Amino acid sequence: MLSNSSILITGGTGSFGHTFVPMTLAKYNPRRLVIYSRDEMKQWEMAKLYDDDQRVRFFIGDVRDKDRLARALNGIDYVVHAAATKIVPTAEYNPFECVKTNVNGAMNLIDASIDQGVKRVVALSTDKASCPVNLYGATKLTSDKLFIAGNSYSGSANTQFAVVRYGNVMGSRGSVIPFFLTLAGKEVLPITDERMTRFMITLEQGVDLVWHAFQDMVGGEIYVKKIPSMKLLDIARAVAPDTHYEIVGIRPGEKLHEQMISVEDAPHTFVYANHYKVLPAINNWSMDPARINGGQRVALDFTYCSDNNSEWMSIETLRTWIEQNRNKIGMI
Repeated sequence: MLSNSSILITGGTGSFGHTFVPMTLAKYNPRRLVIYSRDEMKQWEMAKLYDDDQRVRFFIGDVRDKDRLARALNGIDYVVHAAATKIVPTAEYNPFECVKTNVNGAMNLIDASIDQGVKRVVALSTDKASCPVNLYGATKLTSDKLFIAGNSYSGSANTQFAVVRYGNVMGSRGSVIPFFLTLAGKEVLPITDERMTRFMITLEQGVDLVWHAFQDMVGGEIYVKKIPSMKLLDIARAVAPDTHYEIVGIRPGEKLHEQMISVEDAPHTFVYANHYKVLPAINNWSMDPARINGGQRVALDFTYCSDNNSEWMSIETLRTWIEQNRNKIGMI
């Protein structure tokens, strides 16, 4: 599907884009892959990696600017929406800016994609969008709902929208692993709460989920990857086993445990070998055989939370992963 196509990724200079771009170039050989983002310095640095690759293009723009999006989407077949204001405390203290990017930006992208005849759009979501307690999660839940409803607005353009949702991306810029690594060797490592748990996913797994969504989607689906959980204290032990820990308390907007599928979503959720699929309650889409596509409905009391997960990552597994990826942790 993606082979010999034109693809655009919003927020493409971020952690996800730095993994999605080379993997997609290698596997699908698209005709054109456009990185759309607002930071010229990040684009300049990333462009140096693709000096001799005529498939890769760079387009300065902001998802808040609908006209600029429309220009960038001209001739584009597929879109990955990765642009977001996503650091939880930043969103709590700058709520207007978070809403402008995560909500208004989603609406702009939906309208512009339909107007430009884009075939399929996959938007990246987060575990924080399920029963949100912080502004970032609330804006991403709103964004998810907008992209799902966008399938009702596309009309003759027949643009299809879907969402992928996953948890803590291991080693990504601003995440807990690179933060702990910067403090390794210090006398004290701050831990918000020793009971805290998080989902763990690699960027490569995130890219695979997006590829699967493009292939499988009919429109309106939320794809949730089956991934392991880990205790925050065990993450710290994997990074800095000889460091003392100090409990500093949960930051504004943080949850003790994360959730990707709520009990309210269970009646519309189906399970597959490597993922779950939450179908929309609207328009009877959760009864559509094409959207269900061989899945089995989960139990009505089902939830998918980081503390009730059946799969857990060990300290040894994380420590091995860190050693194998140390040169790029926190760099993208």
